Amino acid sequence: MLPHVDDFLLNLQASKYSAKTIYNYERDLNVFSSFLDESDIPFDKIDKRAITYYKAYLVSRDRKTASLSRQSDRQLDSRSINRMLSALRGYLRYLIDIDYPCPLPPEAVKLTKAGKKHPQVAELVDLIRLIEAPATLESNPRTALRNRAMLEVLFATGMRISELCSLDRNQIDETGRIFITGKGRKQRFVYLTSRAKQHVEAYLAIRQDGCPALFVPYAGRNASKARRRISTNYLQDRIKRYRDKLKINVPTSAHSLRHGFATYLAEKGANPAALQILLGHESLDTTTRYVHASDRYAEETHHKYHPLAGSG
Repeated sequence: MLPHVDDFLLNLQASKYSAKTIYNYERDLNVFSSFLDESDIPFDKIDKRAITYYKAYLVSRDRKTASLSRQSDRQLDSRSINRMLSALRGYLRYLIDIDYPCPLPPEAVKLTKAGKKHPQVAELVDLIRLIEAPATLESNPRTALRNRAMLEVLFATGMRISELCSLDRNQIDETGRIFITGKGRKQRFVYLTSRAKQHVEAYLAIRQDGCPALFVPYAGRNASKARRRISTNYLQDRIKRYRDKLKINVPTSAHSLRHGFATYLAEKGANPAALQILLGHESLDTTTRYVHASDRYAEETHHKYHPLAGSG
């Protein structure tokens, strides 16, 4: 057990980190604790060399998992390794802040070099087909209106699916501006397009309940169930069905709509800093990882903005 790790986790809770985030910190620090035990390295003796060994341990397939009861059968990617290293950094930083003994400065824990991975995003015409799919693929008109509105909001705003499913009606003002609290309890505004706003209004016009949730499952005569929110699993499953029936060959999910939102705004020349705000990212680096401008746009940008373009 790492010293004062319970205090660290309690501090995260007091700082209003989500239960899932706190669990991830605890799991990742358990892996580091397991490494120290297996390597017979006392916590107060860790140094830069020990961190190098730890990185090699994370890459190996024989490391212990968070449960400490079985070995891993897969190799971690660079993003997972960096998440674990970041957890260790945060823990060391906490020890220093509270004036507990800390054998190593947090900045000595260097992250690994992560290869840039740009997930594919479907062509705009296919994303539009997907968004419009409920109108023809749903037999129930109310379901079609609701699902179309959900997909329109996802692509119009670039919000996460969890943010969409937690929306209340009163979070949207008359102009279509939505105030949301996202990942890490960060608050921001997102904006409906006029088309998305029309579909949300059409859906709300048929709602006969007083539930504050924006998107709800249809529960027939069961009033208690009518107060539930639509689930993320339901929407993900529906998107998969639409994609299969439309024969869209690029893997497409709710997150793909968020990625497409960022990609196609970038291709129109949107400022990355503005996209960072709209997406609710802590770091601009995260935004640039999501925003993959196409080769066509890169070529157009070169021809349009190069200072010697067109000169003989």
